[in-house]
Amino acid sequence: MPITIDDIITRDFFTGFIRMHILYHAAKEPVFGLWMIKELARHGYDLSPGTLYPILHRLESNGFLKSEKAVINGKWRKYYRITDEGRQALSQAYLKVRELTGELNERK
Repeated sequence: MPITIDDIITRDFFTGFIRMHILYHAAKEPVFGLWMIKELARHGYDLSPGTLYPILHRLESNGFLKSEKAVINGKWRKYYRITDEGRQALSQAYLKVRELTGELNERK
């Protein structure tokens, strides 16, 4: 299947927003993959597990998330929580987003 412009925009532009969104929710409460896919879909992101799970794993390997496994209804589920480093990264990202959106709004 050929790559579409939407695929390129999602991969190149929105992955940073997706990472921020994950950190935001993981700061509020533990999150797991399927829930995160549904939450992101509410905001117009159509992510497959094959796209989301590598993002979660990378956030964890970079020290921004920490995972814990739990048995839910007889099945293992991996929950992700934000770390102190993740909170710092999210704070810095908020500042950068505010700065960028301020500049973009000046273009009117």
